[in-house]
Amino acid sequence: MGSEGPAPVVAVHVTGFKKFHGVAENPTETIVNNLQSYMNKRGLPKGLILGTCTVLETAGQGAIVPLYQTLQSSLSKDANVPNSNRVIWVHFGVNSGATRFAIEQQAVNEATFRCADEMGWKPQRVPIVPADGGSRDFVRYVTILLMVLIDMGYEVTASDDAGRFVCNYVYYHSLRFAEQNGIKSVFVHVPLFLTIDEETQMQFAATLLEILASIY
Repeated sequence: MGSEGPAPVVAVHVTGFKKFHGVAENPTETIVNNLQSYMNKRGLPKGLILGTCTVLETAGQGAIVPLYQTLQSSLSKDANVPNSNRVIWVHFGVNSGATRFAIEQQAVNEATFRCADEMGWKPQRVPIVPADGGSRDFVRYVTILLMVLIDMGYEVTASDDAGRFVCNYVYYHSLRFAEQNGIKSVFVHVPLFLTIDEETQMQFAATLLEILASIY
């Protein structure tokens, strides 16, 4: 009624990655670069704001400063949006061997890179944050996400292993940042476009954002 006031706003911020060893064209770079225009054409549901869409270097330690600048920027910008106390970070990474989408339920406090990242770093069994424990998780909403996405016909699963490469490294820092700032962070691995075509992946990304905004 008249006393209810405006509905809460959910601000969703998205990242993907550039190329890296073995993946010359990263589908997440395309998804993130095109997501704003795609969502505008599709029509943003009421209460959802698509904030920043950032493509990150596929690097760990050498890219940590711009990563935190990116994460921090969402807090300062959203402070100017009425009722935008709900912030979600959605990170997309590619798994070149995957045949379906995977929602990562946790990130592990270990960096063991099978090859050097794009800045030449190749850690082996290095703790991402030495003062922390073993892992951080995003379990609470995974079951709901899976149920809705599967019902809509998407090939998607839950994963307990984000690897030990840059995806896990970024997700660990993001989950840690989210915990400290009272927001949410989600990481999704996508296949190559050769496995699931670009249009389907764009539809999936848009649908994922809409579902997250509706359940958060």
